[in-house]
Amino acid sequence: MENCRKILVSGIASLNLSVTDHQVDQLLDFIKLIEKWNKAYNLTAIRDREEMARLHILDSLAIVPHVEGLRVIDIGTGAGLPGIPLAICLPEIHFTLLDSNAKKTRFVQQVVLELKLKNVDVIHSRVENYHPEAAYDAVLTRAFAGLSDIVKLTAHLLTQYGVLLAMKGQTPDAELAEITAKKSVISVSVPGSDVERCLVRIQSPEQAEVR
Repeated sequence: MENCRKILVSGIASLNLSVTDHQVDQLLDFIKLIEKWNKAYNLTAIRDREEMARLHILDSLAIVPHVEGLRVIDIGTGAGLPGIPLAICLPEIHFTLLDSNAKKTRFVQQVVLELKLKNVDVIHSRVENYHPEAAYDAVLTRAFAGLSDIVKLTAHLLTQYGVLLAMKGQTPDAELAEITAKKSVISVSVPGSDVERCLVRIQSPEQAEVR
């Protein structure tokens, strides 16, 4: 795992993040758990641990400066991405990780237990069926659908002033054209990788009207 550690430490420095040695150890343990469970649970198509460090961990951490509020929900978290790396590095924020795939939520629950993460809840549910007691400051997703669909499906989860943060590859111009709410596109750079990434920020999606 020494190469993975070097990739993470260098990448975290490039992102100007303040991360402790213990948090780096937790991120490495997360990679080990994905590797271990991937054989049976098919969590991710990426099998190489160094690629996991870049395209899972650093990709997730690249959006740290743009995470807002103290209550955040990660929709369609899958193997716990980006929610677990963010929860490790932002312990003051409470994260809910939601997915409709029971195998994946079982894995994420095991990660939470093994890494002793006190700021994470794991929910097995479809997003439209999940109705929390308290709304969230931000909905975060590695965009699982088109933006207009994401806005509709997640509006009930947000506070009045909440934001939707959708991780995308190329700027989705056609999808953005369908959104009438205040929106912006933030360019995201993933250290050690030339993949194209952006973060779409949509203000108060519950008030959005989709054409």
